[in-house]
Amino acid sequence: MDKTVVELFAGVGGFRCGFNNVKLEDNKVIEEDNWDFIWANQWEPSTKSQAAFDCYVERFGKSENHVNEDICKVDKNIIPDHTLLVGGFPCQDYSVARSLSNEKGIEGKKGVLWWEIAEILEVKNPPFVLLENVDRLLRSPSSQRGRDFGVMLRTFLNNDYAVEWRVINAAEYCFPQKRRRVFIFAYHKSTKYYEKMSKISDEHLIYNEGIFAKNFPIKDSKLDFGSSKIYQDVFKDVVDVSDNFEFHFFNSGVMRNGLISTYKTEPVECSDSVTLGDIIEDDEVDSKYFLLDEKLEKWKYLKGSKRIERKKPNGETYCFAEGNLSFPDKLDVPARTMLTSESTTNRSSHVVEDKFSGNLRTLTPIEAERIQMFPDNWTNIESKAMTERRRYFMMGNALVVGIVKRLGEAISEIVDNEL
Repeated sequence: MDKTVVELFAGVGGFRCGFNNVKLEDNKVIEEDNWDFIWANQWEPSTKSQAAFDCYVERFGKSENHVNEDICKVDKNIIPDHTLLVGGFPCQDYSVARSLSNEKGIEGKKGVLWWEIAEILEVKNPPFVLLENVDRLLRSPSSQRGRDFGVMLRTFLNNDYAVEWRVINAAEYCFPQKRRRVFIFAYHKSTKYYEKMSKISDEHLIYNEGIFAKNFPIKDSKLDFGSSKIYQDVFKDVVDVSDNFEFHFFNSGVMRNGLISTYKTEPVECSDSVTLGDIIEDDEVDSKYFLLDEKLEKWKYLKGSKRIERKKPNGETYCFAEGNLSFPDKLDVPARTMLTSESTTNRSSHVVEDKFSGNLRTLTPIEAERIQMFPDNWTNIESKAMTERRRYFMMGNALVVGIVKRLGEAISEIVDNEL
Protein backbone atom coordinates (compact mmCIF):
# COMPACT_ATOMS: atom_id res chain seq x y z
CA MET A 1 0.00 0.00 0.00
CA ASP A 2 1.54 3.30 -1.10
CA LYS A 3 1.96 6.09 1.44
CA THR A 4 -0.06 8.64 -0.50
CA VAL A 5 -1.87 11.54 1.14
CA VAL A 6 -4.61 13.97 0.18
CA GLU A 7 -4.51 17.10 2.36
CA LEU A 8 -7.72 19.12 2.73
CA PHE A 9 -7.92 22.62 4.24
CA ALA A 10 -4.16 22.51 3.96
CA GLY A 11 -3.40 25.98 5.33
CA VAL A 12 0.35 26.52 5.31
CA GLY A 13 1.04 22.78 5.32
CA GLY A 14 0.96 21.68 8.96
CA PHE A 15 0.10 18.05 8.25
CA ARG A 16 2.79 17.82 5.59
CA CYS A 17 5.38 19.47 7.84
CA GLY A 18 4.63 16.95 10.57
CA PHE A 19 4.31 13.82 8.47
CA ASN A 20 7.51 14.47 6.52
CA ASN A 21 9.54 16.09 9.33
CA VAL A 22 10.03 19.20 7.20
CA LYS A 23 12.94 21.55 7.87
CA LEU A 24 13.83 24.94 6.40
CA GLU A 25 17.54 25.55 5.80
CA ASP A 26 18.76 28.66 3.95
CA ASN A 27 15.17 29.15 2.85
CA LYS A 28 15.14 25.72 1.20
CA VAL A 29 12.68 23.04 2.26
CA ILE A 30 14.22 19.75 3.38
CA GLU A 31 11.44 17.18 3.24
CA GLU A 32 11.63 13.48 4.05
CA ASP A 33 9.97 11.29 1.44
CA ASN A 34 8.10 9.07 3.87
CA TRP A 35 4.68 10.31 2.68
CA ASP A 36 3.78 11.40 -0.84
CA PHE A 37 1.33 14.32 -0.72
CA ILE A 38 -0.30 13.84 -4.12
CA TRP A 39 -3.14 16.39 -3.86
CA ALA A 40 -3.79 19.38 -1.61
CA ASN A 41 -6.62 21.89 -1.40
CA GLN A 42 -6.56 25.28 0.29
CA TRP A 43 -9.15 28.02 -0.18
CA GLU A 44 -9.88 31.03 2.00
CA PRO A 45 -13.40 32.23 1.13
CA SER A 46 -13.36 35.44 3.15
CA THR A 47 -10.60 37.24 1.24
CA LYS A 48 -9.40 37.79 -2.32
CA SER A 49 -5.80 37.21 -1.30
CA GLN A 50 -4.78 33.61 -0.68
CA ALA A 51 -1.81 33.93 1.66
CA ALA A 52 -1.97 30.39 3.04
CA PHE A 53 -2.03 28.85 -0.42
CA ASP A 54 0.81 31.13 -1.50
CA CYS A 55 2.85 29.84 1.43
CA TYR A 56 2.04 26.21 0.63
CA VAL A 57 3.10 26.64 -3.01
CA GLU A 58 6.22 28.65 -2.21
CA ARG A 59 7.40 26.04 0.27
CA PHE A 60 6.40 22.86 -1.57
CA GLY A 61 6.53 24.01 -5.18
CA LYS A 62 3.94 24.62 -7.86
CA SER A 63 1.84 21.65 -8.91
CA GLU A 64 -1.40 21.07 -10.76
CA ASN A 65 -2.39 19.03 -7.71
CA HIS A 66 -2.07 22.02 -5.38
CA VAL A 67 -5.59 23.34 -5.83
CA ASN A 68 -6.67 26.85 -4.80
CA GLU A 69 -10.38 26.40 -5.34
CA ASP A 70 -13.46 26.15 -3.15
CA ILE A 71 -13.60 22.45 -2.22
CA CYS A 72 -17.38 22.60 -2.59
CA LYS A 73 -16.86 23.22 -6.33
CA VAL A 74 -14.25 20.50 -6.85
CA ASP A 75 -15.36 17.33 -8.64
CA LYS A 76 -14.35 14.68 -6.11
CA ASN A 77 -13.77 12.16 -8.89
CA ILE A 78 -10.69 14.08 -10.06
CA ILE A 79 -9.00 13.67 -6.68
CA PRO A 80 -6.36 10.92 -7.01
CA ASP A 81 -6.85 7.64 -5.20
CA HIS A 82 -4.96 7.81 -1.91
CA THR A 83 -4.17 5.85 1.22
CA LEU A 84 -4.69 8.60 3.77
CA LEU A 85 -7.01 11.61 3.87
CA VAL A 86 -6.02 14.37 6.31
CA GLY A 87 -7.40 17.77 7.23
CA GLY A 88 -8.22 20.25 9.96
CA PHE A 89 -11.74 21.36 9.11
CA PRO A 90 -14.02 24.03 10.62
CA CYS A 91 -16.48 23.23 13.40
CA GLN A 92 -19.85 24.10 11.87
CA ASP A 93 -23.52 23.22 12.18
CA TYR A 94 -23.76 19.73 10.69
CA SER A 95 -27.56 19.46 10.75
CA VAL A 96 -29.14 17.71 7.80
CA ALA A 97 -32.62 17.42 6.34
CA ARG A 98 -34.65 15.71 3.65
CA SER A 99 -34.28 17.26 0.23
CA LEU A 100 -37.43 19.11 -0.75
CA SER A 101 -36.95 18.05 -4.35
CA ASN A 102 -36.48 14.39 -3.55
CA GLU A 103 -38.20 12.77 -0.60
CA LYS A 104 -35.49 10.16 -0.30
CA GLY A 105 -32.61 12.58 -0.72
CA ILE A 106 -30.53 13.92 2.14
CA GLU A 107 -28.84 17.30 2.20
CA GLY A 108 -26.68 19.24 4.60
CA LYS A 109 -26.42 22.98 4.89
CA LYS A 110 -24.65 24.54 1.94
CA GLY A 111 -21.04 25.45 2.55
CA VAL A 112 -20.66 23.08 5.50
CA LEU A 113 -17.31 21.51 4.79
CA TRP A 114 -17.93 18.21 6.56
CA TRP A 115 -20.13 17.17 3.64
CA GLU A 116 -17.21 17.66 1.27
CA ILE A 117 -15.20 15.22 3.38
CA ALA A 118 -18.18 12.87 3.41
CA GLU A 119 -18.37 12.97 -0.38
CA ILE A 120 -14.68 12.10 -0.68
CA LEU A 121 -15.21 9.15 1.68
CA GLU A 122 -18.02 7.92 -0.55
CA VAL A 123 -16.27 8.52 -3.88
CA LYS A 124 -12.67 7.59 -3.04
CA ASN A 125 -12.93 5.28 0.04
CA PRO A 126 -9.42 6.01 1.38
CA PRO A 127 -8.26 3.23 3.72
CA PHE A 128 -7.35 5.71 6.48
CA VAL A 129 -8.48 9.17 7.59
CA LEU A 130 -6.97 11.58 10.12
CA LEU A 131 -8.87 14.75 11.00
CA GLU A 132 -8.39 17.56 13.54
CA ASN A 133 -10.93 19.92 15.05
CA VAL A 134 -11.65 22.03 18.11
CA ASP A 135 -12.71 19.97 21.11
CA ARG A 136 -16.12 21.64 21.34
CA LEU A 137 -17.09 19.53 18.33
CA LEU A 138 -17.86 16.72 20.79
CA ARG A 139 -20.51 18.81 22.56
CA SER A 140 -22.02 20.79 19.68
CA PRO A 141 -24.58 22.21 19.39
CA SER A 142 -25.54 23.46 22.84
CA SER A 143 -29.22 22.74 22.12
CA GLN A 144 -28.57 19.04 21.31
CA ARG A 145 -25.26 17.99 22.81
CA GLY A 146 -23.24 15.55 20.74
CA ARG A 147 -25.44 15.74 17.66
CA ASP A 148 -22.78 17.04 15.29
CA PHE A 149 -20.21 14.40 16.19
CA GLY A 150 -22.97 11.81 16.03
CA VAL A 151 -23.72 12.91 12.46
CA MET A 152 -20.04 12.49 11.63
CA LEU A 153 -19.84 9.04 13.18
CA ARG A 154 -22.94 7.88 11.31
CA THR A 155 -21.43 9.19 8.07
CA PHE A 156 -18.29 7.17 8.71
CA LEU A 157 -20.41 4.12 9.54
CA ASN A 158 -22.38 4.51 6.30
CA ASN A 159 -19.07 4.36 4.44
CA ASP A 160 -17.78 1.29 6.33
CA TYR A 161 -15.30 2.91 8.71
CA ALA A 162 -14.47 2.43 12.35
CA VAL A 163 -13.45 5.56 14.26
CA GLU A 164 -11.26 6.34 17.26
CA TRP A 165 -10.94 9.81 18.75
CA ARG A 166 -9.03 11.61 21.49
CA VAL A 167 -8.91 15.18 22.78
CA ILE A 168 -5.21 16.01 23.12
CA ASN A 169 -3.80 18.96 25.03
CA ALA A 170 -0.42 19.43 23.36
CA ALA A 171 1.29 20.74 26.50
CA GLU A 172 0.45 17.56 28.40
CA TYR A 173 2.67 15.64 25.99
CA CYS A 174 5.76 17.88 26.12
CA PHE A 175 4.78 20.28 23.32
CA PRO A 176 5.10 24.07 23.79
CA GLN A 177 1.43 25.09 23.85
CA LYS A 178 -1.67 24.44 25.95
CA ARG A 179 -3.80 23.70 22.91
CA ARG A 180 -6.71 21.25 23.13
CA ARG A 181 -7.90 19.67 19.91
CA VAL A 182 -9.80 16.52 19.03
CA PHE A 183 -8.07 14.12 16.65
CA ILE A 184 -10.16 11.61 14.74
CA PHE A 185 -8.65 8.48 13.19
CA ALA A 186 -10.84 6.35 10.93
CA TYR A 187 -9.97 3.10 9.21
CA HIS A 188 -11.91 1.22 6.55
CA LYS A 189 -13.25 -2.30 7.10
CA SER A 190 -11.22 -3.51 4.10
CA THR A 191 -7.92 -2.94 5.95
CA LYS A 192 -5.91 -5.44 7.94
CA TYR A 193 -5.81 -2.86 10.72
CA TYR A 194 -9.62 -2.97 10.97
CA GLU A 195 -9.47 -6.76 11.23
CA LYS A 196 -6.76 -6.58 13.89
CA MET A 197 -8.56 -3.98 16.01
CA SER A 198 -11.89 -5.83 15.76
CA LYS A 199 -10.38 -8.56 17.96
CA ILE A 200 -9.62 -6.07 20.73
CA SER A 201 -12.19 -4.85 23.27
CA ASP A 202 -13.15 -1.17 23.25
CA GLU A 203 -11.61 -0.59 26.66
CA HIS A 204 -8.33 -2.29 25.76
CA LEU A 205 -8.20 -0.31 22.53
CA ILE A 206 -8.68 3.02 24.31
CA TYR A 207 -6.27 2.36 27.17
CA ASN A 208 -3.61 0.18 25.55
CA GLU A 209 -3.75 -0.78 21.88
CA GLY A 210 -5.31 2.12 19.95
CA ILE A 211 -3.28 4.63 17.98
CA PHE A 212 -3.76 7.31 20.64
CA ALA A 213 -3.00 5.09 23.65
CA LYS A 214 0.26 3.98 22.07
CA ASN A 215 1.40 7.48 21.17
CA PHE A 216 -0.28 9.66 23.80
CA PRO A 217 -0.42 7.45 26.93
CA ILE A 218 -3.20 7.77 29.49
CA LYS A 219 -3.55 6.68 33.10
CA ASP A 220 -5.21 3.35 33.89
CA SER A 221 -7.84 4.96 36.12
CA LYS A 222 -11.40 4.54 34.82
CA LEU A 223 -12.99 7.96 35.49
CA ASP A 224 -16.25 7.70 33.56
CA PHE A 225 -17.81 5.80 30.69
CA GLY A 226 -20.74 6.05 28.32
CA SER A 227 -22.14 4.04 25.44
CA SER A 228 -24.66 4.52 22.68
CA LYS A 229 -25.84 3.02 19.40
CA ILE A 230 -25.99 4.80 16.10
CA TYR A 231 -26.70 2.06 13.58
CA GLN A 232 -29.76 1.70 11.33
CA ASP A 233 -31.94 -0.28 13.74
CA VAL A 234 -31.82 2.68 16.14
CA PHE A 235 -31.52 5.64 13.76
CA LYS A 236 -32.95 5.15 10.28
CA ASP A 237 -30.44 7.42 8.55
CA VAL A 238 -28.26 10.46 9.08
CA VAL A 239 -31.35 12.72 9.10
CA ASP A 240 -32.76 10.70 11.99
CA VAL A 241 -29.42 11.15 13.79
CA SER A 242 -29.52 14.89 13.10
CA ASP A 243 -33.07 15.18 14.42
CA ASN A 244 -32.90 12.90 17.45
CA PHE A 245 -29.39 11.90 18.53
CA GLU A 246 -28.06 13.41 21.74
CA PHE A 247 -25.17 12.02 23.75
CA HIS A 248 -22.39 13.05 26.13
CA PHE A 249 -19.07 12.25 24.47
CA PHE A 250 -16.00 12.08 26.71
CA ASN A 251 -12.50 12.97 25.58
CA SER A 252 -11.69 9.47 24.31
CA GLY A 253 -13.73 6.95 22.41
CA VAL A 254 -14.34 4.49 19.63
CA MET A 255 -17.18 3.68 17.22
CA ARG A 256 -17.31 0.29 15.54
CA ASN A 257 -20.28 -1.20 13.71
CA GLY A 258 -22.46 1.59 15.03
CA LEU A 259 -21.62 0.92 18.70
CA ILE A 260 -20.13 3.87 20.55
CA SER A 261 -17.96 3.60 23.65
CA THR A 262 -16.61 6.77 25.20
CA TYR A 263 -14.25 7.18 28.15
CA LYS A 264 -13.14 10.06 30.32
CA THR A 265 -9.39 9.63 30.46
CA GLU A 266 -6.39 11.38 32.00
CA PRO A 267 -3.02 11.82 30.28
CA VAL A 268 0.24 10.48 31.59
CA GLU A 269 1.64 13.99 31.63
CA CYS A 270 5.07 14.93 30.40
CA SER A 271 7.56 15.81 33.13
CA ASP A 272 9.77 17.91 30.89
CA SER A 273 7.55 20.16 28.77
CA VAL A 274 8.91 22.68 26.32
CA THR A 275 8.13 26.07 27.87
CA LEU A 276 7.44 29.52 26.48
CA GLY A 277 10.86 30.53 27.80
CA ASP A 278 12.46 27.75 25.76
CA ILE A 279 11.12 29.08 22.47
CA ILE A 280 11.34 32.88 22.74
CA GLU A 281 14.25 34.48 20.94
CA ASP A 282 17.49 35.08 22.82
CA ASP A 283 18.79 37.80 20.52
CA GLU A 284 17.71 41.42 20.20
CA VAL A 285 14.36 41.83 18.42
CA ASP A 286 12.88 44.79 16.58
CA SER A 287 11.66 47.64 18.80
CA LYS A 288 8.22 47.52 17.16
CA TYR A 289 7.29 44.48 19.28
CA PHE A 290 7.81 46.28 22.60
CA LEU A 291 4.94 47.74 24.61
CA LEU A 292 4.82 51.51 24.69
CA ASP A 293 4.57 53.06 28.16
CA GLU A 294 1.32 54.84 27.30
CA LYS A 295 -0.30 51.47 26.46
CA LEU A 296 0.81 49.59 29.56
CA GLU A 297 -2.29 50.56 31.54
CA LYS A 298 -4.51 49.29 28.75
CA TRP A 299 -2.65 45.99 28.68
CA LYS A 300 -2.96 45.66 32.45
CA TYR A 301 -6.68 46.29 32.21
CA LEU A 302 -7.16 43.73 29.44
CA LYS A 303 -5.22 41.08 31.35
CA GLY A 304 -6.82 41.86 34.72
CA SER A 305 -9.97 40.55 36.37
CA LYS A 306 -13.19 42.49 35.83
CA ARG A 307 -16.90 42.46 36.49
CA ILE A 308 -19.01 44.51 34.08
CA GLU A 309 -22.75 44.94 33.98
CA ARG A 310 -24.12 44.35 30.49
CA LYS A 311 -27.49 44.12 28.82
CA LYS A 312 -28.94 41.35 26.70
CA PRO A 313 -30.83 42.27 23.49
CA ASN A 314 -34.09 41.93 25.44
CA GLY A 315 -32.95 44.54 27.97
CA GLU A 316 -32.20 42.07 30.77
CA THR A 317 -28.99 42.89 32.66
CA TYR A 318 -26.26 40.43 33.56
CA CYS A 319 -22.75 40.54 34.99
CA PHE A 320 -19.85 39.75 32.66
CA ALA A 321 -16.84 38.52 34.64
CA GLU A 322 -13.37 37.26 33.79
CA GLY A 323 -10.34 36.45 35.91
CA ASN A 324 -6.71 37.52 35.89
CA LEU A 325 -4.25 36.41 33.24
CA SER A 326 -0.55 36.41 34.01
CA PHE A 327 1.06 39.66 32.92
CA PRO A 328 3.59 39.11 31.58
CA ASP A 329 3.13 35.46 30.59
CA LYS A 330 5.06 32.95 32.65
CA LEU A 331 8.14 31.66 30.86
CA ASP A 332 8.46 28.44 32.87
CA VAL A 333 5.30 26.82 31.45
CA PRO A 334 4.06 26.16 27.88
CA ALA A 335 2.36 28.96 25.99
CA ARG A 336 -1.36 29.51 26.25
CA THR A 337 -3.53 28.59 23.27
CA MET A 338 -2.56 30.87 20.42
CA LEU A 339 -5.43 32.55 18.57
CA THR A 340 -5.60 34.25 15.18
CA SER A 341 -5.53 37.62 16.95
CA GLU A 342 -2.05 36.96 18.38
CA SER A 343 0.15 40.09 18.70
CA THR A 344 -2.75 42.56 18.56
CA THR A 345 -3.68 44.58 21.65
CA ASN A 346 -6.13 42.14 23.21
CA ARG A 347 -6.48 39.94 26.25
CA SER A 348 -5.47 36.71 24.53
CA SER A 349 -2.16 37.91 23.04
CA HIS A 350 0.99 36.77 24.78
CA VAL A 351 3.19 39.38 26.46
CA VAL A 352 6.68 38.26 27.47
CA GLU A 353 9.68 39.71 29.22
CA ASP A 354 12.33 40.04 26.55
CA LYS A 355 15.43 37.98 27.33
CA PHE A 356 17.81 40.52 25.84
CA SER A 357 16.49 43.77 27.32
CA GLY A 358 14.16 42.68 30.11
CA ASN A 359 11.37 44.88 28.69
CA LEU A 360 7.84 43.72 27.90
CA ARG A 361 6.87 42.88 24.34
CA THR A 362 4.54 40.80 22.19
CA LEU A 363 5.69 37.67 20.38
CA THR A 364 7.60 37.82 17.12
CA PRO A 365 6.30 35.88 14.09
CA ILE A 366 9.12 33.38 14.54
CA GLU A 367 8.06 32.73 18.13
CA ALA A 368 4.48 32.20 16.96
CA GLU A 369 5.78 29.61 14.49
CA ARG A 370 7.77 27.90 17.22
CA ILE A 371 4.69 27.63 19.44
CA GLN A 372 3.06 25.60 16.64
CA MET A 373 6.36 23.81 15.96
CA PHE A 374 6.84 25.04 12.39
CA PRO A 375 10.35 25.80 11.11
CA ASP A 376 11.53 29.35 11.83
CA ASN A 377 10.34 31.82 9.17
CA TRP A 378 8.05 29.24 7.55
CA THR A 379 5.48 31.95 6.74
CA ASN A 380 8.07 34.57 5.80
CA ILE A 381 7.46 34.30 2.06
CA GLU A 382 7.68 36.61 -0.96
CA SER A 383 3.92 36.88 -1.54
CA LYS A 384 2.63 40.36 -0.69
CA ALA A 385 -0.54 38.73 0.60
CA MET A 386 1.44 37.34 3.53
CA THR A 387 1.71 40.44 5.69
CA GLU A 388 3.14 40.16 9.18
CA ARG A 389 -0.39 40.29 10.59
CA ARG A 390 -1.34 37.36 8.33
CA ARG A 391 1.66 35.40 9.60
CA TYR A 392 0.22 35.48 13.11
CA PHE A 393 -3.23 34.68 11.75
CA MET A 394 -1.87 31.61 9.94
CA MET A 395 -0.29 30.30 13.12
CA GLY A 396 -3.44 30.93 15.13
CA ASN A 397 -5.28 28.75 12.62
CA ALA A 398 -2.64 26.03 12.42
CA LEU A 399 -2.14 22.80 14.33
CA VAL A 400 0.71 21.64 16.54
CA VAL A 401 3.09 20.03 14.07
CA GLY A 402 4.65 17.77 16.70
CA ILE A 403 1.34 15.99 17.34
CA VAL A 404 0.78 15.08 13.70
CA LYS A 405 4.44 14.09 13.36
CA ARG A 406 3.93 11.50 16.07
CA LEU A 407 0.65 10.30 14.53
CA GLY A 408 2.21 10.22 11.07
CA GLU A 409 4.92 7.87 12.29
CA ALA A 410 2.28 5.60 13.82
CA ILE A 411 0.13 5.54 10.70
CA SER A 412 3.22 4.86 8.60
CA GLU A 413 3.79 1.68 10.62
CA ILE A 414 0.12 0.73 10.25
CA VAL A 415 0.35 1.12 6.48
CA ASP A 416 3.57 -0.92 6.39
CA ASN A 417 1.67 -3.78 8.03
CA GLU A 418 -0.99 -3.68 5.30
CA LEU A 419 1.47 -5.22 2.84
